[in-house]
Amino acid sequence: MKKLLFVLFAASTAFVSCEKSLGENEYEVTGTIGDTIYNGKKVYLEKQGGYMGFVPVDTAVVENGKFVFKDTVSGPSLHFISFEDKPQEKANFILERGRITIDINTDTIYKSVQGGSFNNEKLHDYYTKTMANNNKMRDFQKENQSVMMKARQENDTATMNKLQKDYEALTKDMETTNKEFVKNNPKAYVNVFIIKQLLGSGNAERAEVEELYNNLDAEVKKTKDAKEIEEMLAKMKETEEAQAKVSEGKVAPDFSAPNPEGQTVSLKDAMGKVTIIDFWASWCGPCRKENPNVVAMYNELHDKGLNIIGVSLDKNAEAWKKAIADDNLTWTHISHLKHWEDPIAAQYGVRSIPATFVLDENGTIVAKNLRGEELKAKVKELLNK
Repeated sequence: MKKLLFVLFAASTAFVSCEKSLGENEYEVTGTIGDTIYNGKKVYLEKQGGYMGFVPVDTAVVENGKFVFKDTVSGPSLHFISFEDKPQEKANFILERGRITIDINTDTIYKSVQGGSFNNEKLHDYYTKTMANNNKMRDFQKENQSVMMKARQENDTATMNKLQKDYEALTKDMETTNKEFVKNNPKAYVNVFIIKQLLGSGNAERAEVEELYNNLDAEVKKTKDAKEIEEMLAKMKETEEAQAKVSEGKVAPDFSAPNPEGQTVSLKDAMGKVTIIDFWASWCGPCRKENPNVVAMYNELHDKGLNIIGVSLDKNAEAWKKAIADDNLTWTHISHLKHWEDPIAAQYGVRSIPATFVLDENGTIVAKNLRGEELKAKVKELLNK
């Protein structure tokens, strides 16, 4: 019996040694397709980037239900597989050092099964864990779409609020699943995409997301995507700190920038009994839509002490000046023409526009982000004091 076990062990060792080992940075992606009609078709390996969102990396051909990609890679990154007759449909996977397998689902290609390497096993594990949440959200939308439409038509706020609350509960379940996966799998590269999704949703506190990021494995933090998360978290922290300095009850920090004629104008120069700091831009649709209301209010109340200083996040001087003229904005205007890199926007923690700050005669911030009649009422209240 011992002799037989030795022979079996020796045979298995010989079999393994016949397979060429991969180099330090080499990968081998093997795809399997059960449908024989794909034989002879081209397969594309792609990465994110370019004008259309995807950049070709390599091409292979399906032979006997399989295709193979081989090359070297410096670190893990998200890649995609597509076929010549369906280029818009893609299967994603993590391209990294090692042998990677993809079992192609020809009916629904994004449901293809990734495996072989550590990060692809984890990617499939993540998809499996989130499938139930995704199905619940999809079914909820499908079942309640007509109900929501009817409620909107009838202005049935009770029904709309209930549906919104139920959907938010499903979203919360998904977020909980995502956070638990990140906590339990610190070495998984897919975590960088989960964390980016949490940041983008706006439903998670920065400190909580930062804690998730800090608990990631050191190797994951070395990746390009992880570095982008670091930058996002740093900017969010800067914004929070800036917003704390311009909360209601604080004195508005002074600032200055060139006006359309190139002369430097400061907030102090534009102060009235009531002053509105209006962050906007020519390219901002909601800003332009609100402008007629602001113009009417300014024309009515300027002689009583209302001043406005518009801080534009434009980057094109001509577009900025044209918008001022077209919308009849006759108050003070300034801009560094630096788009979202505007230092005044950073100073005031402005990350979206339109954004407004209402100041009293002492320069104290008394209200933020009011619109329409609500803004006018607040201005009148202050003017009457």
